[in-house]
Amino acid sequence: MISDEDAGDELSEVLNLARTPHGTVDNVMRVHSLRPSTMRGHVVLYRAALHDNANTLPQWLQEVISSYVSILNKCEYSLANHWANARHLIGDDTKADAIKLALDAGAPDREFKGRELALLHYAEKLTLAPQNMSEADIEEMRSAGLSDGEILEANQIIGYFNYANRCLNGLGVTTDGDVVGYYSK
Repeated sequence: MISDEDAGDELSEVLNLARTPHGTVDNVMRVHSLRPSTMRGHVVLYRAALHDNANTLPQWLQEVISSYVSILNKCEYSLANHWANARHLIGDDTKADAIKLALDAGAPDREFKGRELALLHYAEKLTLAPQNMSEADIEEMRSAGLSDGEILEANQIIGYFNYANRCLNGLGVTTDGDVVGYYSK
């Protein structure tokens, strides 16, 4: 990974695009420093999937979905960051602890029902058995009261985290040197 000090003009521009609210560039982005165009694409995709003002799923649920996909993929990097975000947004440590235990056990039905559970079932199947997806999976979510727009939001979050988890795990990226969590002080 190339440091800010050693970055050329193109990389410096993309590093500035990738800066967090803390003013740092997380390793999830810096790992692309040898190919600035993939860093640019990654930043844009991440922000569109998870931080778009047009999203209607609650932010805490977006972060729970992100965390569940990361648990299923055994991606410690994404889990560390996005569970910290989910915990903060849930705002109740007892509830957050119960949710984390349920997700770790692969049993989201212990803490969720209805729309939220349907989304977590979808996340699990799309992550672990994408070849088995069918129209019935979409109908299950519609029957639970989710709109097609909300289903698309979840699909993009799940797809993004499957991409990111594989990139991170495949390159051995760690949180060393990162500020963990969007809401960290």
